[in-house]
Amino acid sequence: MKSYSEWQQLSQTLKVRHQAYIDGRFVDAISGETFPSINPANEQKLADVANCDSADIDAAVASAKRAFDAGVWSGLPPKQRKKILLKLARLIEQHGDELALTDTLDMGKSISEMVNIDIPDSIDCFEWSAESIDKVYGEIAPTGDDTLVLIEHNPVGVVGAITPWNYPLMMVAWKIAPALAAGNSVVLKPSEKAPLSALRLAELATEAGLPDGVLNMVPGFGHTAGKALALHMDVNVLAFTGSSRVAAMLMGYAGESNMKRVWIEAGGKSPNLIFDDCDNLKRAAATAAAAIFSNQGEVCIACSRIYVQKSIKQEFMAALLKAAERFQPGDPLDPATNMGPLVDGAQLATVERYIRSALEEGGQPLLGGVPEYKDGQGYYATPTIIDGAHNEMTFVKEEIFGPVLAVCEFETEEEAIALANDSQYGLGASVWTSNLSRAHRVSRQLQSGMVWVNTWGEGDTTVPFGGVKASGNGRDKSLHAMEKYTDMKNVFIRL
Repeated sequence: MKSYSEWQQLSQTLKVRHQAYIDGRFVDAISGETFPSINPANEQKLADVANCDSADIDAAVASAKRAFDAGVWSGLPPKQRKKILLKLARLIEQHGDELALTDTLDMGKSISEMVNIDIPDSIDCFEWSAESIDKVYGEIAPTGDDTLVLIEHNPVGVVGAITPWNYPLMMVAWKIAPALAAGNSVVLKPSEKAPLSALRLAELATEAGLPDGVLNMVPGFGHTAGKALALHMDVNVLAFTGSSRVAAMLMGYAGESNMKRVWIEAGGKSPNLIFDDCDNLKRAAATAAAAIFSNQGEVCIACSRIYVQKSIKQEFMAALLKAAERFQPGDPLDPATNMGPLVDGAQLATVERYIRSALEEGGQPLLGGVPEYKDGQGYYATPTIIDGAHNEMTFVKEEIFGPVLAVCEFETEEEAIALANDSQYGLGASVWTSNLSRAHRVSRQLQSGMVWVNTWGEGDTTVPFGGVKASGNGRDKSLHAMEKYTDMKNVFIRL
């Protein structure tokens, strides 16, 4: 890990890409318009980024479709596709510091988290997806001796993807690595709040040998470029990570156009259940703090609702407040920092609004409170813990995407499960208990796509990631991700 001063020095010489990447080259938006990319730590402009709209989406999709129809990627032998994606993984590794620094400057994530989590995870995603290419087989149906039925899994064609700003590079990797591995062409719109690492990744993909047109990056806003991508008649599948509100809009656009499949990883309001038979409250508290304050709380699976059994609440809360002390906002370029700024002023205002709402509805602040913004000094919010919460409070029901924790209590296991499930969301959940039977029993009943027992957030590329209810459908990571980007075809042969 480089030192604070070394990261500061590198930040002064970093050259970021700011144009769209279409058909293997950087281009300005057709309109010539741009939007500023702002460093949330100091509110200084990093670059003027191409502000693409429907015309640019049309160009990118046309390029992707030409490449797919020509078979320059979809028609390559699996071994060759594998070789190119493995080379891309190596290039991400070689340029890891550059990519880490880009995301830290672009959205405020701590440099230590980028180096230790996002970069290795992105590399692993490409490596694992590449290695899976020549290990996924078709099937033969068990028909009679006079027939042969082949079941094939073919690439869908053009995949559209829209990614969020909280894990800019990593979320791009989660979308495009399996889509490319399956043989598709991709048009991706990165979040306008953190588009820079995606643009650099596209350039590295070309360097790795990906044919022109197979991967296109089109920065722009959701209501223009994103909407155009979702409505496009030549996009066969749309993959999205972001809010449930936008997810619903995209599904509507798909219905208005060609009924493309839409795969969603949307919002979350993950519950954290602390039972009185938890045998390590100190570890549970430390994990609970990390589960809401890491990455400034800008995490889809953040455990923003704690339900602690009444009999141990006092002991647990003392440990939680102690654990929260180690999360303090600071310069994200400092390797010692574990909380950077929020992504922009709008997100800071959102966090402030929810905290005020919690206090107005009777919440009791135990730590933190309303952020104190200082003009030109970044969009920082401190860890906030609010006790006396219940499920009817706005800040308990709605996703905040910031370092705000609601503390609720329960008395029985049945009550805990009912409270945890009383949410429109169903992305993640955490359960703390030393009772194996309870762990299984509660996990089964929680309406969530992912449940962690005596931990939170763990999992590698072998483990599927996704939710239920308003948190989405389908899964990122694992072989199940490949299913999103392929069509099943039966070939029935009479012998």
